[in-house]
Amino acid sequence: MRCQVTVLYFARSAELAGLRSESVSVPQRLTSLQLWEEIVKIHPRLAVIQDQVIFAVQQEYVLLGDQLLVLQTGDEVAIIPPISGG
Repeated sequence: MRCQVTVLYFARSAELAGLRSESVSVPQRLTSLQLWEEIVKIHPRLAVIQDQVIFAVQQEYVLLGDQLLVLQTGDEVAIIPPISGG
């Protein structure tokens, strides 16, 4: 079963994807790594930041890996690359 989630892109991920947000159809049950792979299928240029990216699903941080996510239509997924500061 699939659901529609809103993906928000920040900083470098927005540059690589070429947009700040979009609605994406993804499986309802998948790991955080599988979710990342679904997004990279749509925006292959994002693959270069895979080792640095963190997700926030419904405003909760999730590391890429085997953590199971159960998503619902309307959920928000934020792609947060490293942010440098000084």
